[in-house]
Amino acid sequence: MNTKVLLAALAGGVAAFLLGWLVYGILLADTMKSLSVLVEGAEKNPPELWAIAVSNILWALFYAMVFTRWAGISTLKAGAMAGLWMSALIALSFDLGLFAMYNMWTMGGVVLGRFCRPVMGVVVGGVVGWVLGTGKG
Repeated sequence: MNTKVLLAALAGGVAAFLLGWLVYGILLADTMKSLSVLVEGAEKNPPELWAIAVSNILWALFYAMVFTRWAGISTLKAGAMAGLWMSALIALSFDLGLFAMYNMWTMGGVVLGRFCRPVMGVVVGGVVGWVLGTGKG
């Protein structure tokens, strides 16, 4: 793992953190609450922001490692497209599995999340791809 991969992960993690705050924390906060099954005491209030930040950096690091090791992605456009597909498929698989086994979300929450996560994947993947491609002649 080189410095560029780490910088791409950091930049993508910051983008994911800010976008998650905007989308889930402000724009869709009430909607997501109405589509979730609330369990008394299950939600931390306030949430652990450091853990959210680390989670977002790890998500972006995953992209950066896949992009550099297996896909050769180093542009904003290619990163955005890869981010779209990777996030859509991973999130849908994960959320459908949780929906099948736990009373955490309604199907409406799963469906709404499948529109939000790919949009975030486009932005994070684009940022990671762009950072990976900086400095190339």
